[in-house]
Amino acid sequence: MSQSIKSVQPIKLADYQAPGYTTLRTDLNFDIQDGTTTVINTMHLVRQSSDADSIRFDGENIELVRVSVDGRVLSGNQYQQDDVSLRVFGLDAAHDIEIITRIKPEENTALAGLYKSSHMYCTQCEAEGFRTITYFQDRPDVLAKFSTTITADAHRFPTLLSNGNLVSTQILEGGRKSVTWEDPFPKPSYLFALVAGNLDMIEDTFTTMSGREVTLQIFSEAHNINQCGYAMDVLKRSMAWDEARFGREYDLDIFMIVAVEDFNMGAMENKGLNIFNTSCVLASPDTATDAAYQRVEAVVAHEYFHNWSGNRVTCRDWFQLSLKEGFTVFRDAEFSSDMNSRAVKRIEDVSFLRSVQFAEDAGPLAHAVRPQSYLEISNFYTTTIYEKGAEVVRMYQTILGNSKFRAACDLYFSRHDGSAVTTDDFAAVMAEVGELDLSQFKLWYEQAGTPHLQITEHFDDGELMLEIQQSCPATPQQEDKQAFHMPVALGLLDAQGESLSLYDLMVDAPAGTQLTDQGSTLVVSLREAQCTIKISHCEEKPIVSFLRGFSAPVKVSYPRPDSELSFLAKHDQDGFVRWDALCSLWVKYFEGVKLEHVDLVQTITDLASQALSMEGNVDAQLLAAQMLVVPDENYLFEQLAHFEVDALLDAREVVLNKLAQQDIWRPLYDKYRTAGEYSPNAQGMADRALANIAFAYEARRLDGSALVDFVTSHYRGADNLTDRRAALNVICRHPAYDREAGEKLMGDFFDKWRNEALVIDLWFSLQAQSPRTTVNEMQRLEALPQFDQNNPNRARSLYSVFGMLNHRRFHAMDGSGYSYLADAIGQIDPKNPQLAARLATPLSRWQRYDSSRQELMRERLHRLSQLPDLSKDLFEIVSKSLGNL
Repeated sequence: MSQSIKSVQPIKLADYQAPGYTTLRTDLNFDIQDGTTTVINTMHLVRQSSDADSIRFDGENIELVRVSVDGRVLSGNQYQQDDVSLRVFGLDAAHDIEIITRIKPEENTALAGLYKSSHMYCTQCEAEGFRTITYFQDRPDVLAKFSTTITADAHRFPTLLSNGNLVSTQILEGGRKSVTWEDPFPKPSYLFALVAGNLDMIEDTFTTMSGREVTLQIFSEAHNINQCGYAMDVLKRSMAWDEARFGREYDLDIFMIVAVEDFNMGAMENKGLNIFNTSCVLASPDTATDAAYQRVEAVVAHEYFHNWSGNRVTCRDWFQLSLKEGFTVFRDAEFSSDMNSRAVKRIEDVSFLRSVQFAEDAGPLAHAVRPQSYLEISNFYTTTIYEKGAEVVRMYQTILGNSKFRAACDLYFSRHDGSAVTTDDFAAVMAEVGELDLSQFKLWYEQAGTPHLQITEHFDDGELMLEIQQSCPATPQQEDKQAFHMPVALGLLDAQGESLSLYDLMVDAPAGTQLTDQGSTLVVSLREAQCTIKISHCEEKPIVSFLRGFSAPVKVSYPRPDSELSFLAKHDQDGFVRWDALCSLWVKYFEGVKLEHVDLVQTITDLASQALSMEGNVDAQLLAAQMLVVPDENYLFEQLAHFEVDALLDAREVVLNKLAQQDIWRPLYDKYRTAGEYSPNAQGMADRALANIAFAYEARRLDGSALVDFVTSHYRGADNLTDRRAALNVICRHPAYDREAGEKLMGDFFDKWRNEALVIDLWFSLQAQSPRTTVNEMQRLEALPQFDQNNPNRARSLYSVFGMLNHRRFHAMDGSGYSYLADAIGQIDPKNPQLAARLATPLSRWQRYDSSRQELMRERLHRLSQLPDLSKDLFEIVSKSLGNL
């Protein structure tokens, strides 16, 4: 590694200092020419600290042309410049400083700052991309009002966009065009946005709750624009929902979305001008699966909701990142729950949390929701910050109750509007409105790792005793953990499966333990390492429904008879608990524990039989679809105490084949096989989910020509990508599927959709995750002209999918899968460090596997650490994975 990387010092939360000067206003002027863009940045600065007499501007990979203070051009000895900053000395209370720089967006393969994507220019400034555009105080606690003028060739770039409202347009000599945008709201530089291109646009309006009419525009290249209608519908629903649920009204006259094909992230919430990866905005029946429609719904809502939770109220420093991201993930999850099925949305979120975030918590990259230090902030856009951060917000709501939580959010937005704040400020309004001491609760921000709850149950003479013990394992730099303050929701069922009313029982808990009685659900605010709950006056031993709604992000060890888990899976009123009980039985099964009085194959068959009579009951159908699926490998990897990769994969195949032999699947398939025009609504998705689960099981019963005919018929009869994907998935994963027939159908799919980038991403990913795809075949896919390693979506569709989903080949005992991914990461790192660092995630989880695989994975990580020009992004991930940082 280079000496510069070795000498990089971590940024620490403890070292935070407010800036001596702040920028109140900046006027930007972009002159876009082929090869070089000139940026004139005029800033009005005022002193915040009485002893400040100099200012440090951040800046990287830019050419400095001139610096002026109050109209006076500075000579070289009046400022100090290095690779990452520009410092101006001898300042007074207030100044106008002009900085002229030149940049080369066409050469910007890192896709941070201003870069050229295909035939358009666009920006990605979060977290620290703005400093590659111009010298600036590129930190989130400096909020300025921005004016942006863009000048470019009028014919090639008729679409010129930036934040705020359009205030002027001019046609200049020489065929050039100039526009000026004014943003009336102060914002940090990470929310700046610019787009210059030749884009088509769809337009609509939304009338806010105060009667203002807002113009809504979605821009994309001409070949994509007809797939933007669903995103517009989602946007309007999001705006109405945010007004009704959180009282948040949009504040500008216009809201714009731009879809970009080359983008490192999913989307970016730039004030008034959201820039999206096309995968999160484009949707049509032929080009988006049901899951893709749901992603568009979630991401459009997420970025819009950021207008308040992130933009109007932003974070003081990047250690507070979850303040905006965790809060907004919570908000978009609530929106999706209201739009579809609340229980199923909760199950999907918990499944992802257990598979991915728990893995992060248990590995060398574990960090707190509010980390204490980092080398590269881009590496902290993690599931801990986002998904675990959302769980922290959800716990606030559970502890306070819905009405007080809403009142606390109202106070938060009103008190801190236009400010850059911290997680402590958020906690303070929750404590104030809830009239609670939440000082212990803030440990969720400070302590890494997933807490474990150990439950011991005892029933005697009408009294049920539940002893709850909590602990949290050691994580890097945090050996000892204090007890968390967490809400634990539980209920009781009688022998008939009916929920018992807690109003009829006597509940006792240690002093200081808050109990919230919600009729059939009791919320225990656990604060101690050990707590005993006594429930008296029970006529018979009740069955405990534990952790309803997944009320806290914890692991639970609750020894109980298999029959009770089976009972809960069939009868509990809480959809999450039903699914969770069934998952617990699956985990025991794959651990090799003989289940007592429970036949899981029969249980799934019974659920499938019940699903035959669920037509029209969307929630029941969607929940059934979740429960009919055997937990996937990533989920099992994190839930099982011990496993060997190949043995687990083999065992899962055996049980899938046993399930496939049941006679229920063809009737279920015929019942829900989609008829009529495709619709992305909840009912259509529920029908397709059940039909395609039944299709996959039924295909496992078949072989030879019968299998090929069945899959081909499903594929040919499909009028949407969801059903076509189901057919192609069988081709890629069924060990007995005829290769020649499979290649023919895969080729047909490719030929029909070769011009749809996102569909071809799916084509690549289906093969990358297939256990039939060897490393040699992965290299063959790489060599295709349609594969572009520089496009993040295409690279993820091959490399990330291989590492995260193709466990048979990635974890091959000869180490070839690890070498393949490591080589790809090494190739990408010099061009796109953010992408390279994210692709390294599967290798960072080496501790979960057997000793032979651990050694192989560590060896590949060590090789990456020795790359001569290792980026800071990848250096941090690799070094922490190896325990060297």
